Amino acid sequence: MSTWREFVDGAPRIAAVFTRRHSATGNLCLLATLRSDGFPRISPIEPRIFEDRLVLAGMPNTTKFRDLGRDPRFCLHTATVDTQVTDGDAKLWGVVEDIPDRALHQRFATALFEETGFDLRGREFDHFYAADVLGASSVEVGGGHMDVTVWRPGEPERVVRKA
Repeated sequence: MSTWREFVDGAPRIAAVFTRRHSATGNLCLLATLRSDGFPRISPIEPRIFEDRLVLAGMPNTTKFRDLGRDPRFCLHTATVDTQVTDGDAKLWGVVEDIPDRALHQRFATALFEETGFDLRGREFDHFYAADVLGASSVEVGGGHMDVTVWRPGEPERVVRKA
């Protein structure tokens, strides 16, 4: 599983756009999963970077987590609120791993409480998904052109400029 640092080091431009947009929307992103019938599902989620992992945790017994339990592939897209995409846009894709480490869950719950006031301390997590990012892309618009940056592990970022 790749760490968040490995992603940031390998794709600094995309990571900067993702981090900026993730912060600007209060951590809100859109998570794409595959339903049991094979059709895609898009759900809101507030992923967190915790202990050098991209964590997809949330309300238990939701369809998005049942989807990930059945098929670990995902796509995570920053919430786009500006049709002109003036602040950029990013998406990450990969697979999740369910980490059953109760001590990790409680450290996460404590950090979440300290950061947001939302209290999950002492509760058990049905699932605690950490993402292995297998690719990413971003879009930046400005100066009369659009830059699309694409990355895969082991390769440098590649920028395609569209006029």
